[in-house]
Amino acid sequence: MYSEKVIERFKNPRFGKKMDNYDGVGQVGNPTCGDVMRIFIKVKDNKISDISYQTFGCAAAIVSTEFLCEIALNKSLEEAIKITNEDILRNMGTVPIEKIHCSILADDALKEAIYDYYKKNNIDIPELLQEEHKRITMNH
Repeated sequence: MYSEKVIERFKNPRFGKKMDNYDGVGQVGNPTCGDVMRIFIKVKDNKISDISYQTFGCAAAIVSTEFLCEIALNKSLEEAIKITNEDILRNMGTVPIEKIHCSILADDALKEAIYDYYKKNNIDIPELLQEEHKRITMNH
């Protein structure tokens, strides 16, 4: 059973679109369920000034990326790296237990977008993000 918040956001997404001229992009997928998430970020003054996504998957996958974008917008990159799938789930409300992995994918896609931004701009990548990138690339 999905919360009313999840159903409403699925019907009326705010961040679901491809972004042009992005500063970083992260893509992850789960071959078992077929979900694929791509997060685009624009960065200004070390903050996520714009964020959007393209998600191929179920309602939980789409809404996970939707809520992730809402949480990450206007956060500093350091704050955004610390976002967890639990933060996404707290904002979503009730989702079926078998759909919790969607929030993990969304979180991973954001971390990959930030990693991409740092790498493209020759910025020292924080150790936490380096560890997350290794974990993500091993699992996806």
